[in-house]
Amino acid sequence: MPGDFLTVILPAVTAAFVASVVEVVEAFTIVLAVGTTRGWRPAIAGTLAALAVLALVVLALGPALRFIPIHLLQFVVGVLLVLFGMGWLRKAILRAAGVLALHDEDAAFAQETHELESQTGAPATLRWIAGIAAFKAVLLEGLEVAFIVVAIGAGKGLLWEASLGALAACVLVLAVGAALHKPLARVPENALKFGVGVMLSAFGVFWTGEGMGVEWPGGDLILLALALLFLLAGLLFTQLARLSHERVTA
Repeated sequence: MPGDFLTVILPAVTAAFVASVVEVVEAFTIVLAVGTTRGWRPAIAGTLAALAVLALVVLALGPALRFIPIHLLQFVVGVLLVLFGMGWLRKAILRAAGVLALHDEDAAFAQETHELESQTGAPATLRWIAGIAAFKAVLLEGLEVAFIVVAIGAGKGLLWEASLGALAACVLVLAVGAALHKPLARVPENALKFGVGVMLSAFGVFWTGEGMGVEWPGGDLILLALALLFLLAGLLFTQLARLSHERVTA
């Protein structure tokens, strides 16, 4: 229905897409470092192996969720999303306020390249180690994507829709990265993390309330109000953190 699309489906797909962009950009930096340093064979092999593991995780969790009572599932997923979303939002606030340094993909690429080049051993061993590095990067970042996809999709049976959002992000980042053949340092990662933190926190509160049997005023439309509330709170705390940091460093 149009109402469900605007208030639930579109936000869910958008959250999965944006979160995936952030994670895939970070994973791509490591894979690119592996490919340019040790060759593309170990980089691609490690990436494909990690994607296979992630696909198995999503395929296993999806059907298993059907056996969990919907209200219990919504409550558990909601609490986890709140914790996860607030973690993203907290880091984004501190980075936007200058308390923490912004994530730098060029610096991450240089560091990973230096670590790979400083390793010694037989060529086959070095390629194996490089493949493991690519595998670990894709798996760790991908697990966060898988959690977000499953958590967002589980609340109202939107697993496939959220998965499509994540897949679209993967295709976009890989296509741009392959064309540029360099770290995607211009992607506004912190702004995207801020937005993801807002959306995940809003979904988390919404699902938690649904799991507890709360009758939200306005139904699914409350998601937009919750997102706005977290957005305004995030902007306020960013300003407060910036002022506090400036006083301390002055």
